[in-house]
Amino acid sequence: MNFPENLKYSTDHEWVKVEGNIAVIGVTDHAQSELGDIAYVDIAEDTTTLTANEVFGTIEAVKAVSDLVAPVSGKVVAINESLNDDPAVVNDDPYGKGWMVKVEMSNPAELDELMDAAAYKNMIG
Repeated sequence: MNFPENLKYSTDHEWVKVEGNIAVIGVTDHAQSELGDIAYVDIAEDTTTLTANEVFGTIEAVKAVSDLVAPVSGKVVAINESLNDDPAVVNDDPYGKGWMVKVEMSNPAELDELMDAAAYKNMIG
């Protein structure tokens, strides 16, 4: 299981990579492993803002459907459209090509509420 040290993690199993004021958001290696083969990622194309701790989409797998919960708030600047054609990339590369959205953070202090890699590992056991 992979837990990159340069990311922040939510209790809902999303990760955040900070690039200046942009937060790149996806689901963790642990989450994709628990879900199994990802069949569909649903993020509405008209999504313009995210609010921390609110659902912004769903991820469907053979085993279950799970909500995608925003770890930070802000303006959506990109949605990973390639997931429409190849959702399995989330299984293959959850921290790279499997990203979900990019958000211009409106409140970077929300990052302080997220976990580092060690705390996330402890949470999932």
